[in-house]
Amino acid sequence: MQQDINGLPWMSPATKQQALAKLHGIANKIGYPDKWRDYSKLEIVRGDELGNVDRARKFEFDRQLSKIGKPVDRGEWTMTPPTVNAYYDPQMNDINFPAGVLQPPAFDPKSDAAPNYGDTGGTVGHELTHGFDDEGRQFDAQGNLRDWWTEEDGKEFVKRASCISDQYSNYTIIDDIKINGKLTLGEDVADLGGLLLAYLAWKDDTRGQNLEPLDGLTPEQRFFVGYGQSWCGQTRDESKRLRATVDPHSPGKYRTNGVVSNMPEFQQAFHCAG
Repeated sequence: MQQDINGLPWMSPATKQQALAKLHGIANKIGYPDKWRDYSKLEIVRGDELGNVDRARKFEFDRQLSKIGKPVDRGEWTMTPPTVNAYYDPQMNDINFPAGVLQPPAFDPKSDAAPNYGDTGGTVGHELTHGFDDEGRQFDAQGNLRDWWTEEDGKEFVKRASCISDQYSNYTIIDDIKINGKLTLGEDVADLGGLLLAYLAWKDDTRGQNLEPLDGLTPEQRFFVGYGQSWCGQTRDESKRLRATVDPHSPGKYRTNGVVSNMPEFQQAFHCAG
């Protein structure tokens, strides 16, 4: 990502310096926290689901209140280790990858590099890009809400991001409901930036290696298939209608097709028409 930032023709040296400081300040949290949360005061009673939920909510409420007046715990996680997900926290400036998302089929240590970079690599790049999307870019390397962009660079970012917003706003989710490109902008930017970074990282990691086709697919094709498979799923129509109004993520179909349609590398890999 440092190479990508340094290569941006529209970003001034002053903003690049701040961007690199933020990049180098990102903390990597992998697998599980260094310190386990103490749940000994939480009472769980077999057969009392409603009571368990109520007590768990009170436990968490009290835990949050207890933070007042204390230093920020930068080792804290907001996801449990088994969770199949990942996130970037702008106020902590860290990326978090629970153990659950580092298992097959998302990441398979027995697989060749191409699909792993397409799937998990794309996720790593996605979370890194969140630090510089329409929301993350408003926080500095220490997680403070601060504008570290020059005025001109800020305008250039908005102009480029609006292209993605306009693109996704043309996609139909269901019936006559289209994606709200302004709502999903941060995730759409992170999807595109993430897969671009993953592709560059994969090419750099395998430079000089003789990569052979597998299962009838070239290495480049396997990279993109790995990415596409990460968004396989089924969603009910009712859920699609609801999520169109509240979910900052585009539907999986367009998190795949919207991204690869912007990558010449995909066009070349699958010999698409111009």
